[in-house]
Amino acid sequence: MSEGDALRLGVELPNGAAEVSAASEHADDAWATLAIAHGAGAGFDHPFMIGFARGMRAAGVSTLRFNFPYVEAGRRMPGPAPHAIRTWQAVAEAAAGLSPQPLWAAGKSYGGRMASMAAAEGVISPRGLIYLGYPLHPPGKPEKPRIEHLPSVAQPQLFVEGTRDPFVDPHEQLIEAVASCQDASITWIEGGGHSFEVAGNKRPADVVGEELAPLVAEWMRGRVLALLSRR
Repeated sequence: MSEGDALRLGVELPNGAAEVSAASEHADDAWATLAIAHGAGAGFDHPFMIGFARGMRAAGVSTLRFNFPYVEAGRRMPGPAPHAIRTWQAVAEAAAGLSPQPLWAAGKSYGGRMASMAAAEGVISPRGLIYLGYPLHPPGKPEKPRIEHLPSVAQPQLFVEGTRDPFVDPHEQLIEAVASCQDASITWIEGGGHSFEVAGNKRPADVVGEELAPLVAEWMRGRVLALLSRR
């Protein structure tokens, strides 16, 4: 169910070399490139990922979707965080050779959190980061937040969150976490769950992803204009 040019990306893991599947998709008159990581329970060719990438290309943003090594190996549970961080590093390096446009980073849930960790460690330096349903804490366990590294991210960050997402309940906890960041904001999707499903408004997963793209592209353009205005 993938679109675009199929790729195999090499990743140097602590326990040896690996390869992951990816898809490079070019937009007409592209002004940016967006690397997109999947959530914990789905790979790069999940319909949500395909739809979101399609919507971004319609907005003039080329996309690079990719798998993490654990998915490539056929496992359901995510591997160690350093494996995902090194994958993000490999993706950023590959993107530089695929497109001349500035690189941005996005991820659904787990994929976004791993991008934030890679950025906090200085492993990747995208123009900005977009989190599609950041998993602030396990559902029902707000006492176990995943926020320690977020203030160390130097790049602008956009948190796209559903108001009914159990991973960010209570909302005040996310609001406080975002306030601790150097440059971050939240866009709320009213009635949205963790995958942005809305009760009473059933849509295919690819449509759900595609409908998020315009607001993400608008934020990216705003960050570009803000940067230009400071020059």
